[in-house]
Amino acid sequence: MSTASTAVLADLLKQNEKPILDKWMAAQRSAGIRSDLIDDRTVQENSRELLKALTAAIAEGGEDFQAAAWKPVRSLLERLSQAQSRQGFTPSETATFVLSLKEPLFRRIQDRGDNAIELVWITTRLLDKLGLYSMQAFMAGRETVIREQQESMLELSTPVVQLWKGVLAIPLIGSLDSNRTQVVMEALLQKIVETESDIAIIDITGVPTVDTMVAQHLLKTITAAKLMGAKCIISGIRPQIAATIVHLGVELGDVMTKASLADAFQLALKELNVRLVGGR
Repeated sequence: MSTASTAVLADLLKQNEKPILDKWMAAQRSAGIRSDLIDDRTVQENSRELLKALTAAIAEGGEDFQAAAWKPVRSLLERLSQAQSRQGFTPSETATFVLSLKEPLFRRIQDRGDNAIELVWITTRLLDKLGLYSMQAFMAGRETVIREQQESMLELSTPVVQLWKGVLAIPLIGSLDSNRTQVVMEALLQKIVETESDIAIIDITGVPTVDTMVAQHLLKTITAAKLMGAKCIISGIRPQIAATIVHLGVELGDVMTKASLADAFQLALKELNVRLVGGR
């Protein structure tokens, strides 16, 4: 596409910024701005900022969306789209912000008359690229939010509690995969350092099944704890799990195991030479 045509489009945007912005805002209101998520003033500021950046990008970079001149536009779309992904907007609402600019621009091009068809095609291609880019940024932001929520849930589902001075316990509930193992390991090691504990009880009562992968994850956690100077006791070894471990040929080495958390706690106290004396 000719440089002359993009220059004409840039000039049209520059000379008609105010009426185009007004029509664009009207188009967004007509499409239904989420007033519960964003106020009208913010929408107007975002629209004005994007319109100015778009005008400068077309004037300097033409239609080459990957050109350096387009970097401010790309950065702005990333920031706005990722913010909307956190605020609760839908993908279509995010795309509408850009695509609703088409009608105001088409009408302004139509009023101009000269070379209208070519300018409409340029505008369509550019705004479609912007709309697609904003969607990609929105999805990247949404994936980040989901990942952060998953990490938070993992942290909440793997609490490390201090049962006694020098004795920690970490009850595991649900499946144990690589990501969760990493969270468990980091949480346990951090607590060992903070409390200077000598024994850590890993309770797997709430783990539905133990396969080779789960056993390997447990052994990695136990090894890491040993390197920090803490012994590990595995509790919650039910008959089915014991049979599975034997069947799989998993070697737990010198790791102490108990059927229940209570039994493991008693063993931990014994290891620490702590004797509980019952009173009346």
